[in-house]
Amino acid sequence: MSDTIIQVRNLSKVFGEGENAVCALNQINLDILQGEIYGIIGLSGAGKSTLVRCLNLLERPTSGSVVVDGREMTSLSEKELRQARRSVTMIFQSFNLLMQRTCLHNVCFPMTISKVPREKARKRALELLDLVGLSDKAKAYPAQLSGGQKQRVAIARALATDPKVLLCDEATSALDPTTTNSILSLLKELNAKLGVTVVVITHQMSVIEEICSRVAILDDGAIVEEGRVEDIFANPSTDAARRLVYPGGVIPEQVRADSRVVRVAFNGGTSYHPLIASLAIDCGVKVNILGADTRNIDGKAFGSMLLGLPEDKNEAARALSYIRSQHNVTVEEVEYHG
Repeated sequence: MSDTIIQVRNLSKVFGEGENAVCALNQINLDILQGEIYGIIGLSGAGKSTLVRCLNLLERPTSGSVVVDGREMTSLSEKELRQARRSVTMIFQSFNLLMQRTCLHNVCFPMTISKVPREKARKRALELLDLVGLSDKAKAYPAQLSGGQKQRVAIARALATDPKVLLCDEATSALDPTTTNSILSLLKELNAKLGVTVVVITHQMSVIEEICSRVAILDDGAIVEEGRVEDIFANPSTDAARRLVYPGGVIPEQVRADSRVVRVAFNGGTSYHPLIASLAIDCGVKVNILGADTRNIDGKAFGSMLLGLPEDKNEAARALSYIRSQHNVTVEEVEYHG
């Protein structure tokens, strides 16, 4: 999985001209590896959807280059671009299914455009519907399906041209948590089974944690942080990353201006080690839990906790020393300005 399948260099996108110009993307540089599940995350307005549309030239960059599977996309003719897009397909938040066609015909549609013989297209579509767990829905119409089923049809359709890259633009944002998890599991299964590279565009850190190996954080049209998911989750180094990893932040009404507050990040240690209880028993120090967002994944603890330290400086120092001595835990002091 060492080969780069998508390489973006100095990509910028500006909408409008003169005083009305808006810079949506500014000098983006990315390397996405073949066969990985890569995440691009940012808050609303960060430029995520513009970036993903630039990856397959649905949106043409103002400057810079996009190389996919060795082909410079910005230099292709319209005919060549249509051909190249068969290898870089998309699924969307709104599914974009043809409501007057059955599931089978929706999956056949891209193959029909590519002039694949009818029976061959039908056979392939049935195989893909079976692959996404909808072999019994071939004759159903989109209106008869749940949101998760519609997205599965959309995924099957996106796979119809045997793409090397699957772009997922907020593909789970319209789904409930249970359905979201099932779609993410399907994407992981398809990635493993077919070797297709998956690029996930989202504003949900939980999606990134669940499925991605590496992530780029987009803020105000620029990439501010990029790396392995566990590294960024354990130690976000920019304000944009902290807002995504720790969305709750400090609750002002719970914190006095002269208080010492620390943020403790759990980076995959055992979820059965009771840190706060151990702190009280081993050090005789009690701390105030101001907020927590932690989860147990396969017996390992991930997430963060905001703690208010004791007013006594010696007790606070003992607490910090104890927390820092724990494995798979990082801690930083949080400044609060009242």
